[in-house]
This record gives sequence, C-alpha cells and structure tokens, in this order.
Amino acid sequence: MSEETETKTEIKMESEVMKKYFDDLYDSVKKEYVIAGNARKKGFDPEDKVDSPLAANMIERVEGLISAVAPQLIGSGASERMFELEKEFGVLDWRVSLVIAEEIAKQKFCKFDTELEAIEVGIRTGFAYHTLGIVSAPLEGFTNIEIKNTRNGKKYFSINFAGPIRGAGGTGASVCVLIADYVRKKMGYDRYDPDQNEAKRYDTELNDYHDRVTNLQYHPSSDEIIFLASNLPIEVAGDPSEKIEVSNQKDLPRVKTNKIRGGMCLVFSMIALKAPKLWKRLEQWGQDFDLDWMWMEDFIKLQKKKKAGGAKKSDDGEKPKIAPNKTFIADLVAGRPVLTYPMAYGGLRLRYGRGRTTGFSSAAIHPSTMFLLDDFFAIGTQMKVERPGKAATLNVCDELEGPVVKLKNGKVLRVGNIELAKQVSKEVDRILFLGDVLFNYGDFSENGHVLVPPGYCEEWWMRELEKNIIDKEGDFNLELLKKNVDVDESVLNKILENCKKNKPNFKDALEISTKLNLSLHPDHLFFYKGVSKEDLLVFLDFLERSEIEKENDFVKKIIMPASPDVSHFLEKIGIPHTVASNEFAVIDNDYASSLYYTLGLKNTSIEDTITKVTSMPETNILDVLNKLAPFNVRDKCGTFIGARMGRPEKAKMRTMKGNPHSLFPVGPEGGRMKSFQSALDANKVTTQFALYYCDECKQETILSVCEDCGNKTKKKYYCRMCGLLDEKSCQHEKNNPRYKKKQIPFNELFNKSLNKLKTSVYPDLIKGLENTPNKDHIVEHPIKGILRAKHELLVNKDGSVRYDMSELPITHFKPKEIQTSVEKLKKLGYEKDYLGNDLVDNEQIVELKPQDVILPALNNGFDESCEDILFRCGQFIDELLEKLYGLEPYYNFRTKEDVAGTLVLGLAPHISAAMIGRVIGFSKTAGCYAHPMWHAALRRDCDGDEASVSLLLDSLLNFSRKFLPDRIGSRTMDAPLVVTAKLIPSEVDDMVHGMDVVDKYPLEFYEAAMEYKPPWDVKIEQFGKRLNTPAQYEGLKFTHDTTNINLGVQCSAYKTLPSMGEKIAGQMHIAEMVDAVETSGVAELVINKHLLKDLKGNLRKFSMQQFRCTRCNEKYRRVPLSGKCNCGNKLIFTISQGSVTKYLEPSLTLGTKYEISTYLKQVLDMLKERIDSVFGKEKEKQEGLDKWF
Repeated sequence: MSEETETKTEIKMESEVMKKYFDDLYDSVKKEYVIAGNARKKGFDPEDKVDSPLAANMIERVEGLISAVAPQLIGSGASERMFELEKEFGVLDWRVSLVIAEEIAKQKFCKFDTELEAIEVGIRTGFAYHTLGIVSAPLEGFTNIEIKNTRNGKKYFSINFAGPIRGAGGTGASVCVLIADYVRKKMGYDRYDPDQNEAKRYDTELNDYHDRVTNLQYHPSSDEIIFLASNLPIEVAGDPSEKIEVSNQKDLPRVKTNKIRGGMCLVFSMIALKAPKLWKRLEQWGQDFDLDWMWMEDFIKLQKKKKAGGAKKSDDGEKPKIAPNKTFIADLVAGRPVLTYPMAYGGLRLRYGRGRTTGFSSAAIHPSTMFLLDDFFAIGTQMKVERPGKAATLNVCDELEGPVVKLKNGKVLRVGNIELAKQVSKEVDRILFLGDVLFNYGDFSENGHVLVPPGYCEEWWMRELEKNIIDKEGDFNLELLKKNVDVDESVLNKILENCKKNKPNFKDALEISTKLNLSLHPDHLFFYKGVSKEDLLVFLDFLERSEIEKENDFVKKIIMPASPDVSHFLEKIGIPHTVASNEFAVIDNDYASSLYYTLGLKNTSIEDTITKVTSMPETNILDVLNKLAPFNVRDKCGTFIGARMGRPEKAKMRTMKGNPHSLFPVGPEGGRMKSFQSALDANKVTTQFALYYCDECKQETILSVCEDCGNKTKKKYYCRMCGLLDEKSCQHEKNNPRYKKKQIPFNELFNKSLNKLKTSVYPDLIKGLENTPNKDHIVEHPIKGILRAKHELLVNKDGSVRYDMSELPITHFKPKEIQTSVEKLKKLGYEKDYLGNDLVDNEQIVELKPQDVILPALNNGFDESCEDILFRCGQFIDELLEKLYGLEPYYNFRTKEDVAGTLVLGLAPHISAAMIGRVIGFSKTAGCYAHPMWHAALRRDCDGDEASVSLLLDSLLNFSRKFLPDRIGSRTMDAPLVVTAKLIPSEVDDMVHGMDVVDKYPLEFYEAAMEYKPPWDVKIEQFGKRLNTPAQYEGLKFTHDTTNINLGVQCSAYKTLPSMGEKIAGQMHIAEMVDAVETSGVAELVINKHLLKDLKGNLRKFSMQQFRCTRCNEKYRRVPLSGKCNCGNKLIFTISQGSVTKYLEPSLTLGTKYEISTYLKQVLDMLKERIDSVFGKEKEKQEGLDKWF
C-alpha cells in the first residue's frame, strides 16, 4: 500500500500512549512481513510473495478483497475515488457503494473482458464497501448476474445468491440488491417483469425452505412475498442448495431449477425484514439517485397491517407489557439443560449493568450458580435466552446475587460464594432461586427491546440514597450522609466504596431507611411476589403460635412449626432458615428481624395484623406489605429471564477431516489413514498433481523448486494431445488445466525431503490428504508436513495452524488472571492501572488495549490449550525458517511465558479479512478474551460465536489462496485474503457502538425500566459517542467488578460426560432440581425435538445405507455378488444397528419416568415395534431405571 494512501487515511484520534502502542504494533507486523517475504522469495510456496496483503484501512481492505477476482482494480484509482465519495457523502454512507459500483461497471478505472464482468465487479466492490471489506459474501455470497429477456424482448438482471450471503447480515444482503438495481438503471437495462406464477414461486419456495429446511430469521407472510416479488426491479435468484424440490410452481421457463435455492430465500426474506431500514434511507435520497423503490412505503404499510392482525389492543393508558417468549426453548437439544422456563418465578433475575467481561451479547451469572448446576454451565458456554437477544455467552460476576437453595435436610440458604457452593453442591435438593443474570443497557438498545423492570438491587438503592441526600443537602459525600443517619462512619464508607459487596446489617439498613424515608436495603428484602395475600394470612396464623426471641428492638430467632404451609411460604420468598428435627423451622438474626419488621409486628400484635390484612381491599402482596411495614418494601423479583444451554464452550486446535499434518496428497496409496507411511510402503502416489518443469535438470516435477538442483521450476499446462505446454491454450483446447493425474515415486521425494532436513528420523505417523481439493491441485512442500507432525500440529485448509475458541469480551483485567507478570506487562506497554496509578501488583485492574488478546490455557484433559499449541507452533516456524528457507529462527521460545507479546491473526467464519492481535496472557477458561472492538472487527458479537487465531508468521509463510478448496464457501471464506494492521473503531461492526461505557446507571434508567420504556428514551453514554476522539480507544468504564474472571466452572460437564445417556440424565436432574423448570415439559421436548427425529432418521437411513471396505475405504451402494470388496477385503455396514437404536431406551425411559402426553407414548411404542421388526426383538431382561438415569 502506498505511503500517500496511508497519509490520507491516517486518523490522528488517539492519545500519545495509544499512538505509541499502534506504532509498536505496526513495526512488529512489518518486521514479520519482511521475514515472510524473504522466505517466500526462495520459491518453496505457490507464490513468491506473502499472499495476505496488509491494509491500513477499510478501503484498502475492500480493494484487497476484490483483487481476488479483479486484480486489475489495485492501483486503478478506485480506492482514491472511494475516499472522495466518503468526503462527499460520509463514511459508510450507502451512496458511496452505489456510485463506486456504477463507475466500476462503466469501466472508468480499468478495463474488463466483458461488460457483464465489469458490472459484477462493480456490484461486488460496492457490496464489499458496505460490509467493511471483511466478509466473503461479496465474493461467494453474490455468485453472478445473468442477463435474461423480459416478455417484450428487453434485457433485465437476474442476480444469483448462495449460502455464504448470510455472512453479510440482513441489511448487507438487502443493500446488495439495491446496488445491483442502481447499476441496472445506470447501465440501461430494463426492470424484471414477473408473471403471477413467478411471484407465487417465491411464496412457495420461502415457505418450503422455512418448513422443510431451516427456520428463516423472518418468515414473511404470503401477501408480503407476492407484493415484494411483483415490485422488485431485479430478479432475486440463486443456485439450488437443497436436494428437495419446491412443492408447487415447478418448470417455470425463466426459473432454471425446481430445487430449493437457499441463497435466494435468505436474501428475499431479509429484504422483507429490513424494509423499514431500507426505506429510512431511500425516503431521503432514493429519488435523487433515480431509484424506483417508492413502492417500499406501501410495503411497510402492508407489513404493519399483517403484524397488527393478530395483536390484541390494550386499553388506553395501560403500560406495555411483555409476555413469556418460548422461542429459545423450541429447539431444545438432548443433553443440554434448560436453566429456566420463560419468565418462570425463581429463574434468572435480570440485573442491569456491564462487568469487565460482559456486554456485546455476553452475560454474567454468579459463579456459585454454575457449580450448583452440576457443572453444565461453564465460562464461555452459550445460553439461548428469552431476551434481550437470542443468545449470550456466559461469564462470571461475584458482585451479583447468588442462588437460594434448599438442602436435603430442609435447610434453606443463600449461596453467596464459591466455597459454600462447592461444599453444599451434593446436598442440594432444590434450587429455589437461580440468582442474577447481568445484561447491559447496550444489549437492550441494540436489540431494540423495551426496558423491563429489574429486581430491586443494591445499585438502584444507592442511586436513591444519593438523590435523597442531594435533595436535602445539595451534594453527596460521606460527611453529608453521616450527618443524616446514625450509622458508623466505617460502615458508610465501605458502602460508598462498593455498595454491591459491602452491605449494611439490618439495624443500619433500618436506620438509613427510616431516617431518610428510603426503601429497605435489598439485602434485607425477600421475593415476596411469590406468595399471595392468602398465603400471608396462613403464615401469620402459624406465626401467632410460634416462639419469637427478641433482644432490644430486634428479633434474634423465630421458631415456627415446620408445617407444609410454613415451608411453602418461607421457600417461596427465599428466606434462609433451618429445619430442626423435622419439627421446627428456625429463622435467625437479621433474616428474622427483617421479616418481623416487614410484617409490621414491631408495634402491632400478630392478631391485629391478621385482622388488618383481612380487611385490606388490596390483593397485591407488595401493596399489603407496604401498608404494614414502617418502610417501603420494593419488588425484589423484577423480571425473570428464561434460558437454556446452547453450544458448550470451545477451545481446540482446528482440524480437517482425517486430521492431516500436511496438504500433500497421498492418493489411494495412503490407505485408510491417508498416511505418508502407507504411501512409502507402496513406493508411489497416484493422484492429480500440478505440473512444473525444471529447465536445469530437464525433468518434470510437482514442486515449485526442483528437489534435485534447488532451482525454481516453471509452471506448465497439460494437453492430452500436445503434452506439457507453457501457455494455457493450444490448437486443441482453449483452457488447458495446470495439472494431470500421474504417479510419482514417493520414497524418492520423501528421502530428498529428509536429506534437506539433514535427518533420517521422522515421526511415526505423518498424515496427508487423499487428493488436493484446490483448483490447480497444487501441493504443499512435504517438509512442512514432516515438521508439523514432529511438533504434533495439524494443518488447516489454507496451510496454517489454527486454534478455535468461543469469543468472550473483556475491557479490563488483573495481571493475576492472565498469568503474566507485572514486569512483562510493563514491557508490553501497561504502565498504569485503569485509575491512573502505577502498575505495581497483580491485583490491580488494568484497561485492555484494543488489539491485545487473552487466550485460553485450560487443560481439560482432552483438548490442548492454546498456550501449548502456540508454543509448539513457534518452534515449528523456527525450524521451518532454518531448515527449509535457510533463514534465522524468529520466535526462539524457551518457556511458555515467552508466548506473551506474540502477534496473531484473528479470523472468524464467513469473513476474509484477518485482524492483527497481540497475545498478552492466558486465562484458565476455554474462550478468547479480547476487546469488544476486536471481536467487532471480525464482524462478530459474543453471543456464542467462535473465532480462530494463528501465529502471524505462520499465516504469512504458509497461507496460500492456491491451497483453498475449489467449492462455494471455501474459495475465500474463513481465509486471510487481507490483513488489517490497525483497528479503527468507526470501521468495525456497528453493533459494538451501542455498548455502554459508564460506571453506573442513573436513577432515571431504573424508573424508565419500570415503565417499559424503549432504551433510547434514556440517555446513557454508549461507545458510538466516542468515535473519532481519543476516548474511542481508552477510558471505558464498567458497573460491576468480579474477583477473578477464572472463578467459574471452566469445562462444561456436557463435554466430559462420555455418553448421551449420562448427558440426558444430567439434563433431567437439573430440570428436577430447579423450581423454574417444568420437568415433564423438558422430557417431552427432548423426545420430540431430538431423540424422535434421530430415531426415525437413522432407521430410514439404515435401509438406504452403503457398504464400506475396511481396508481401502471404497463404498458400495449394493454388495457385489462376490460379497467382498474388489480389493478382496470384507465389507461392513456404514450405519450399524447400535446407531439406530442408541436413543430408543433413553426415550422409553423418559416416557416412563415423566408425565409425557399419551400421544407421545404411543408414538414411541409404535417406533419400538418398527425397530423390532427390522432387527428382531431382543430377549427381555429386567433392568432398573438407574441403568439410564
């Protein structure tokens, strides 16, 4: 990239500290690029230069991405023109995409072979600009344009989409159609003119895709689909993606397939979903750009009418309410527990705020909750949630309220720390309350979800305390607070320091409440909404017959009869108590005093209180209590949020099928393991190889450097008639291939590789590919595979070693949490903590720099940690530099601590632009902790998505586009086609701009939540407000701290339990244990949504299966007459009886143990009869239920 371009686009919007950080980062990146460039000049790789160009900004990313299909665009002036258009319209304005697409289509910057090619490249470029030059959708999601004839003989656009379009998101896919239409208009093509059948085909196909393939994010009504199809100026089409055909509207002349087209369905439904967003822009400037989309206004009216059709009108003045949303639970997976039903009492209580490791679609719960749920929920586990979004990854925060549990001995207690949770986990009978779940304001804002009432909590109480003192004194501080209440100064000081951890005892809470007319502190409130007025009267009746021990004005102990009614009341409100001798329920100390005062018994007898309650017209329990208590009693419940387990956390090395070490093919000679050793035994490899020729040795070879003389070879083309050719075309064929099927003497090649390594020793198992999947069948140098096998590393499809992880956000860390010394952190530029104090110990909280990452070093027994993989990968790269390229080693790792400070490439599925990251440490979790902006730069949030990292020098040396498989979704997706060196906040996914960055939420926020107001009605500082200022990189704040980010469950039991039976047993145990879960409902969902589908599907596949040879892996649709494989070996089933019946017994056991519907029981019985008819009925043997559960 030119220096001139860098100067133009450099954004000087950072502090001097941050500028030094980015400068140091860039210098390190350039250093590794130079090393890789020198290595690749040696010629051992498919290209003689690094195949991942460095981009300084988004426009350079766009240019680098599109260069994969139009290399002539680089240096043509298109990027300079985009900068000009940004000045005219604004950065990321849609009109920039429209104009640059038009100008490229008109070939203003460079020439193309055909007008159609120019049009396609123009649309791809505009689309890439809109999607920030990150995702591969412009290359593989938008496949091509076809020019078709209208009914009056004119030409129109038919634009084809494929599955990778989903990476662009709904708005991106819709804007692509808009760009295509703008280019169509400017290039003089006519509108699409669908007839009635073609419009109905869209309706049929979208319904079939939604019902028979997978759920659409938005399923438009038939009227919406017909309206859209009739008005879109271009045809939205695609290649067939499914084997099934549409149910109707087949054999239409202008629709080339009867099969379902997934790409088309995705784009079409997204236009409907994003119509309001599209119209918001088009209404402003659509007509100025000659876009005939004014019909969109009528479409939105139709859409609103359809959505309002089933909605019930509320009475005037009624507050908007929310209803339980069961969507998250509909697709339940066997073995993954339901945490709580939708809005179920005792479920996860909503707490507003952002912790150091939450926000950007990540939530936190108390670590104790994790340990009490049989270790199924771990740090990094995905939760499918009821609201505010669809999913969230889990982190921990011990400033939240923990769970309330009932033990097997009847004792009820609050579990507020991990030690207690571990101590009682085996004794828990029921979990009465699961504790808090922390969601930040930004998640509600970005999902457009109304604010919902939280439970009364410490920080809300604190905001009311501040307001009270300010109203009285005009300011708020310790002295003014002490002036108004008779509470010890040290107690008040601790509360002001951290109100979430330091809580007053009941005596002090009562003093503050009564003196300041404030609500009772939430630590002394209970979940009263779980009981009714009638329950209260029954409880008071028992209380009248109880023993109450007092000391001064406070209660030391309440001893009550342990009747079912008493237990019901105490458990429902979640008040800690013990059960003595199964006869008495005993409430002690502050809990007893709080209950006593709340019931108004300080100055009133229980008998008078019963009379008073009975005569009250109020039925709401909180209204009743507020008439009894000398203070305001608030609702501690708030809103409970439904959740279930989604994907377990992930941290493991990326593998390809067969776990190869090398991208070198070993053909059928590699055997079942596809190993070099088997090919050595055969002394040959027969497959398709790229062709090279050594002029010095006058011999054909398969490598770009001659294995004999070491000179670079020339690539050749092959014609069956002419033989080897220098040019692609000849008199017989216009496009001759670069490869041919041939047999090579593998032992000779392998021994020459060992000679170059100067060794005769090699690993016992080196695995390659059966055949090369890339277009030209180019092979990787065998030395790379030998060295990877030596260092126990596996190769990815692009030639690099990747490590996949769940994505987790973090903005602040403690040195002790990441296993990096303070001295090392100082060398990496961390001189101060987040408060500006000098960094001196490992307990201080430090703000994370935007491109630094904290990787997993969790050793769970079956997946290696990222620390180990990067350490060995560094050793592999050093040996590769030294022995293949003849250069000096670079990393020189001696201990694992040396990995800190290393540069990595971050990459996520669906994208093609990698982001530079710097490793600063390792957590004891299974997730990739990084700044939310870094995740957003990968076009990801933290709702369960995963990303990968690889050592930067590994990718620069070993990645090649020539290695990528030649099929849709693999040619460019999940590959570092371009590398971003500097993170620019305005150029990342804008969802992160909604994340709040404050240290407390104002009182107005909680008041708005009580009224179900939209989030934008409350002003809280969000990250987007800091763009293009020095504050965009630093100075972020958080509302909730945690002692240690590693303190939760580190590996989910879902991953450690060996069988599905044990996983389902764990799932059902949690359903039985948690009060907020309906056990029979979970059993039905598990059977219906998972087990039944698998049983039926596997039984059907068994009757249609193939047969496989155990030696050569050849597959047969039917068994040969000989009964054996052609190689003479025996054949086996590809689907065994066990794989068909494995879920039958668990299903029948679930149906027997739990209350499932009669219909479902009958379905299971019929299915058992079918299976018995296929495999025969086994002799019955009596087994206990504990065989399965």
